[in-house]
Amino acid sequence: MAGGNQSSVFEFLLWGLSEQPEQQHRLFLLFLWMYLVTVAGNLLIILAIGTDTRLHTPMYFFLASLSCADILFISTTVPKALVNIQTQNRSISYVECLTQLYFFLTFGDMDIFILTTMAYDRYVAICHPLHYAMVMSRRCCIILVTACWTLTSLVAMTHTFLIFRLSFCSKKIIPNFFCDLGPLMKVSCSDTQVNERVLLFLGGAVILIPFGLILVSYIRIVSAILRVPSAQGRYKTFSTCGAHLAVVALFFGTVIRAYLCPSSSSSSSIEEDTAAVVMYTVVTPLLNPFIYSLRNKDMQGALGRLLRGKVSFSCGQ
Repeated sequence: MAGGNQSSVFEFLLWGLSEQPEQQHRLFLLFLWMYLVTVAGNLLIILAIGTDTRLHTPMYFFLASLSCADILFISTTVPKALVNIQTQNRSISYVECLTQLYFFLTFGDMDIFILTTMAYDRYVAICHPLHYAMVMSRRCCIILVTACWTLTSLVAMTHTFLIFRLSFCSKKIIPNFFCDLGPLMKVSCSDTQVNERVLLFLGGAVILIPFGLILVSYIRIVSAILRVPSAQGRYKTFSTCGAHLAVVALFFGTVIRAYLCPSSSSSSSIEEDTAAVVMYTVVTPLLNPFIYSLRNKDMQGALGRLLRGKVSFSCGQ
């Protein structure tokens, strides 16, 4: 059956989560709780930054962009998984699957690029403070975020189009709780060499180049911090960057495990892949609001003022 001719009647079955009936209710409550907390936490960050003029700086502009991407990212997968668990119906149509794949790749890659942009922002702020206002101007920040959205859309369209070319025959069970590149290629009855090569080179570049840039940025940042004579100054700078490093380590560690480390078809390997996928698709967006707010006094103050209703709206960055 040709990929381009497959109708919306054609369906896949998502079998990435536990098949045991007694665990379905627990999984539903767990995923529902994580989804609601993630959306609420990231929305609070966006509202706190948008309504507090003291946070209209490049660092918080990028943080708000990350929170927006996280809400969209988790919303592409978890709501469908919740519906499937509640209705005991694991099916997803061909059109829904490709649509989910496109937006999942778009928002997932957006997280990668925004984290890279945040590392660059911290590098300029710490290593070139005198040029910071000029380099990270409002116009530059908007251009960077727009470029991130454009690149992620192009990458997602490339992968989605290559999946659209594939044929899917009788074996339609996807060992995941959403439509992703690797599982879809495994259930295809077409030659997937082109898809695999594009995933290796384009996907590898999208993951490893930003990861390398982040590492270089933080190596420069650490060397600059160590030259700060004041212990209090070093602590303050480290605490500012520590939250970002924690998010980067968790996110990139699980993404690299899921996409760039080959896995076998054994049940234990599939379980490890599912755990890695849950970590970067659900757990990381859940933790981001807590990581960025718990050790950040400015964010704590803005959130407190927001919750107390003492906010000041402004159109400036």
